[in-house]
Amino acid sequence: MNETQSAPQKQHGKFGEVNVFQPGANGLPCPPQNLPVEEERELRKRELAATFRLFGRFGFSEGVAGHVTARDPELPDHFWLNPFGMSFSQIKVSDLILVNEQGEVVEGKGTANWAAFCIHSEVHKARPDVVAAAHTHSLYGKALASLGKGLEPITQDATAFYQDHGLYAEYGGPAGYKEEGERIATAVGGSKAAVLQNHGLITVGHSVGEAAWWFITMERSCQAQLLAMAAGKPIHIDHETAEFSRKEVGSHYAGWLSFRPLWDQITAEQPDLFD
Repeated sequence: MNETQSAPQKQHGKFGEVNVFQPGANGLPCPPQNLPVEEERELRKRELAATFRLFGRFGFSEGVAGHVTARDPELPDHFWLNPFGMSFSQIKVSDLILVNEQGEVVEGKGTANWAAFCIHSEVHKARPDVVAAAHTHSLYGKALASLGKGLEPITQDATAFYQDHGLYAEYGGPAGYKEEGERIATAVGGSKAAVLQNHGLITVGHSVGEAAWWFITMERSCQAQLLAMAAGKPIHIDHETAEFSRKEVGSHYAGWLSFRPLWDQITAEQPDLFD
């Protein structure tokens, strides 16, 4: 073993010996920390553009609906997002726009989606720890949301959201007004995500990559749950195991790390997103 690498920590108990990977342990990468403001801003914008490309590839777009935001590291009441009406699959770093606390575009060209501002401004305001938030009208998220149901602990991936996502059990129409944004922010609460009844999914993260990964895996977990429900009665993972699994696969670091392979793939295939 390389002397600069530390072995994974060991955890013993009901579940046997488990490797609890920490940033830097066993050669795992570490999220960038304490970057100068300009470098941190550029990193967030690059991950934001990459997220849009990935969301476009996964078919998460629905016309002009859908938005992902990244809080500005210098101006915490401002955030970067996609210009209204632009295809996710074509967004570059230079296309991103910065809006202030009134929803006015203060940098970049284009118009802000007012629903995006009303939702994300309230989420960012309620959660100062959150760097990024993602919301689109993805197919399986919409389908599960129409049932007024949250994710059930029926797969390991779904346990990332076990007792860590909210349910907004009503629908107030297109979210182009402050009160609906407030209700959505309340549904998210202190968790990593929420199912918005008759609407779709929203996720948040301590990095853009984390928020993006939670959205991707939440959408796939919705798909798995719907397939399982159509085939029969899904078997639930017991509470203690689901809680343990969430700590393993649902941490901020796990979300950031899970996004890395997708980042590597999309940036290698579509380097023009950095333009």
